[in-house]
Amino acid sequence: MNRFTDKTVLVTGGNSGIGLAAAKAYAAEGARVIITGRDIGTLDQAKAALGAQAIALRNDAGSVAGARQLADELVNRGIKLDAIFINAGVAKFAPFTDVNEALWDQSFDINVKGAYFQIQALLSRLNDGAAIVINGSINAHIGMPGSSVYAASKAALISLAKTLSAELLPRGVRVNVVSPGPISTPLYGKLGMDTATLEATAAHIQAQVPLGRFGTAEELATTILHLSARESAFIVGSEIIVDGGMSQL
Repeated sequence: MNRFTDKTVLVTGGNSGIGLAAAKAYAAEGARVIITGRDIGTLDQAKAALGAQAIALRNDAGSVAGARQLADELVNRGIKLDAIFINAGVAKFAPFTDVNEALWDQSFDINVKGAYFQIQALLSRLNDGAAIVINGSINAHIGMPGSSVYAASKAALISLAKTLSAELLPRGVRVNVVSPGPISTPLYGKLGMDTATLEATAAHIQAQVPLGRFGTAEELATTILHLSARESAFIVGSEIIVDGGMSQL
């Protein structure tokens, strides 16, 4: 299919993991893809993988100034958007008693404040009828020990999608959430755990998935594209959970 021919799509945090998988899927269906990220090395690699039409922009997802700079860059390039995947985020897990203000601030600055003001800054760059997909998480629903800050930040995003849907509908802009369960991405190497703890945590999580495995970023990308395409025009302010049945137990 070529659902995104002549469309322009922005993926924040599109230089690795779920963001890169989504960017590749958009590009494969004809979109001109813009990706953002903080690491210039992975941005260059991702741009090369996405092809000559792709645009890679270094950007700090947790900065309000960065959000405005990204919007200004699109203005300077004369770019309007047909879809946005708000994906850039951070996952730091810690027991409730060990959470400090720095962990809280980093999580909410990137996952919530950054996403909120990025969408706000990009409103003038959205074509009428555009779609916004926000990356949530099943952690907002399942009460996993050690995830209190991360889960709260993702719950805030799910709530935001519902409110923004109501506010942006006059322009035909739809806002929805895709909430992944355990997905095999480099994110799992950035949880602040040592190797042994990380492996034990991954095994514990996998045992809770009825399908008996982690999902892939490519599997999640199919839902992201569905929520971005005109075929989902009647889906508004909704959340689709992609977790192999984990949250149904």
